[in-house]
Amino acid sequence: MSILTPGVISPRRDVPASIPRPEYVGKPAPTPYDGSYVTSPELVEKMRVAGKLAAQALQAVGAAAKPGVTTDELDRVGHEYLVERGAYPSTLGYRGYPKSLCTSVNEVICHGIPDDRPLENGDIVNVDITAYLDGVHGDTNATFLVGDVDEESRLLVERTLEALNRGIKAVKPGRQVSIIGRVIESYAKRFGYGVVRDFTGHGISTSFHSGLIIPHYDDERFDDVIEPGMTFTIEPMLTLGTYEYDLWDDGWTATTKDKSRTAQFEHTLLVTDTGAEVLTLP
Repeated sequence: MSILTPGVISPRRDVPASIPRPEYVGKPAPTPYDGSYVTSPELVEKMRVAGKLAAQALQAVGAAAKPGVTTDELDRVGHEYLVERGAYPSTLGYRGYPKSLCTSVNEVICHGIPDDRPLENGDIVNVDITAYLDGVHGDTNATFLVGDVDEESRLLVERTLEALNRGIKAVKPGRQVSIIGRVIESYAKRFGYGVVRDFTGHGISTSFHSGLIIPHYDDERFDDVIEPGMTFTIEPMLTLGTYEYDLWDDGWTATTKDKSRTAQFEHTLLVTDTGAEVLTLP
């Protein structure tokens, strides 16, 4: 399998002026969030709508992920899906990010920038898309199989989804957020997978990243107590080899140091009195 190299990135796509932008667009960084990690019922209702839309956009992009299709074309599909429904693609202009979603192929852990490289038969590609609608964000991602994928990669993808589901089941009020990473890492270790540490889940609501960190590995330093009404993402990244990474010169694209394949899945969640409700279902 060939190692990925940067491709040509097309010009930034337009968003109609009528669509409200997040406050960080056009700025080097977002304004730090200083609100509560618990989201009001009114905002949660809006997050359900944004989350559902993001999930539907993800399905549309995934359906287009076929051999010969460029990742830039996937970006176009996701961009148009959101914009035509009045939503802003949250990644576009976030800390200068140039595209409307992330496409992370094969050894790219996360934050791959869509470009002119066509997907090849046997690739796996993670698509990470976030909808900003009515003042809140809904964030989701999934890894898609492109054509005929080898067994090892297919199992990695299936088990990464299972790791996410186990992490979601571990969410209970009164527990510390570290339980999520403990459950994910203990499952991943069964198969000898690496669990990425430097990229984590995060709090989300009116802010794309609220400051709450949700680790996917076992580390009891993360001792925030889970409370009903909290909204955050869980988005484990598992690797066939090392979890250590290299960063491309673009400042975004993170690839495994040993260039082994990696998969990721993500949902935005609401903590309920008994567990978690997934807000990013289509």
